[in-house]
Amino acid sequence: MSQVRSAFNKAASQYDEHAFLQKEIAIRLDAKLDVISGASDVILDLGAGTGLLSKKLTKRFADSQLICLDFAQASLKNNPSKNKLCANAYQLPLADNSVDIVISNLMMQWCPDLNQLFSECHRVLKNDGLILFSTFGPDTLKELKKSWSVVDEGTHVNTFTDMHDIGDQMLQNGFQSPVMEMETLTLTYQTVTDLLRDLKVIGAQTVNARSKSLMGKEKFQLMIKMYESYRTDEKLPATYEVIYGHAWSRPSASFKGQKIPTMGNIELNNNQ
Repeated sequence: MSQVRSAFNKAASQYDEHAFLQKEIAIRLDAKLDVISGASDVILDLGAGTGLLSKKLTKRFADSQLICLDFAQASLKNNPSKNKLCANAYQLPLADNSVDIVISNLMMQWCPDLNQLFSECHRVLKNDGLILFSTFGPDTLKELKKSWSVVDEGTHVNTFTDMHDIGDQMLQNGFQSPVMEMETLTLTYQTVTDLLRDLKVIGAQTVNARSKSLMGKEKFQLMIKMYESYRTDEKLPATYEVIYGHAWSRPSASFKGQKIPTMGNIELNNNQ
């Protein structure tokens, strides 16, 4: 986790400039709140980072208390929100039954212990409190994974949890009738190097991957050659499996089992 924190701290100053996909998913996640009615006094933006989602939540819940929590201090420093906490999601510095909504945009994939994460979220949520999140699924960066698999058997791309396993973890920690949904977003690039640069500049590079200098230029070039086989219409695709999930902490007559609609699959061009 310290490596992940370090990566995001280093990327904080230029994160917003390059987080094209993260901004798009923040918009989509915020839109899902349109179907939810009722008063919400306290909202927790979990993994708030530089505030891509926080800014939208501030406008949506103008009369509520928004708490922005992240473990990367430099990222949080760039978040314009008033109430900020630098803390670990596994040990939330919040009282039991104190939060109406926990919302998290693309943070969960950095938490290998989902059991502890959901346990903490359930603890701080009030009765009928809502958890709503986005994360990445196993097909994320599948082109990059397959291209590296030709080179060797090492792990060069982060692994992501299947949405059914996420739903099971929620049930095990007391959440009611979790609803899991998925959509595919595709970014396109001119070169593989552009993709790798994008991942690095926002702190999302694989922290366990070996550097190009250690693996050798020949292996790196072989990976690039394999990736080129995916080129279509002079563009290289980078697929992201985006998972959305929501559930209530305890049974609710008004919300139980309600499905928040997705917005469909699209292709996004991230060429500079």
